[in-house]
Amino acid sequence: MPVKKSVKKPVAAKAKSKPAKLFYYRIFFDDNEKKNYMKSTLTHKQVEKYLKVYEKTHQKFLNSEFVDYLKKYDKKTEMIEISDISY
Repeated sequence: MPVKKSVKKPVAAKAKSKPAKLFYYRIFFDDNEKKNYMKSTLTHKQVEKYLKVYEKTHQKFLNSEFVDYLKKYDKKTEMIEISDISY
């Protein structure tokens, strides 16, 4: 009777990674009095921690610069533009 050989799949092929959770944040007014929104995989606690560090090292607070700063820690962080729709 012939023996059937089993081919093992690599571990990477077996395990399906879960997509990273995205969190959406409203960034309050910066020094230019703009309100923006951003999305990131960083948790609220992590964003607060990086915000405190950012405020200590920067004289002026700009939302776009803060999002660029967060990109060092999370490449998926980006600013979201929200516009009104009328119909």
